[in-house]
Amino acid sequence: MSVQTRVKERAEEQSSAMTPEQQAMIRMVANDLHRLNQAVMKAVDAGVSVELVRSARHHGGEGNWGDLLIPVIVTQGRG
Repeated sequence: MSVQTRVKERAEEQSSAMTPEQQAMIRMVANDLHRLNQAVMKAVDAGVSVELVRSARHHGGEGNWGDLLIPVIVTQGRG
């Protein structure tokens, strides 16, 4: 099953008013997020449940912040 997450498209739509450096960082985040989503789908297909939970918030000092995530993994006992 192919799931369309539109990560790249959403990042591009939201980055139109950013500097080139900021746009490059957003593209990097979007690419990594796409890979993370693919890994989550593969883990689910392998029989585990994956929940991403905010573990902390990084503050940049000028009002900017970003959520840091950890995975919570649940497996189904198979006998």
